[in-house]
Amino acid sequence: MAVFDLIAAPYLGKTPRAMAGHLRVLQRGKDMVLAEHYTPVHGRLLTTVTLETVTFDRPRRVAFQLVRGPVPHVAEEFTLTEHDGSTRLEYSGELGTDFGIVGQWWGERVATAWAAAVRASFASIQAEAEHRARPTAATP
Repeated sequence: MAVFDLIAAPYLGKTPRAMAGHLRVLQRGKDMVLAEHYTPVHGRLLTTVTLETVTFDRPRRVAFQLVRGPVPHVAEEFTLTEHDGSTRLEYSGELGTDFGIVGQWWGERVATAWAAAVRASFASIQAEAEHRARPTAATP
């Protein structure tokens, strides 16, 4: 599945230079990596660094589990399914906080930045998948 490979490549292979400001893989395994993600917050004034495990269940699922970050719990998942020659990509995630109302307030701020990062990921994945799917012009 080309879309799965597109998502997994920066983690399981060499991380592209264009992603260096967003991702740093600390350790690679066959179907799991330990990676730092850098997410801009507050209009890019601050950058949140998270440490996450990323697991790959080819060709259906890529899951992220927070190890260290600005909140105590985040679990996210990209699920891929094939439909009539197209790939459907779905996202689900949960974010947990502590410290009562203060933690809830902070969690809402973190969730806003996370949602923006997920939207950007979807846009990037879609653009690259569509680019790769376009037929190339034959050269004489």
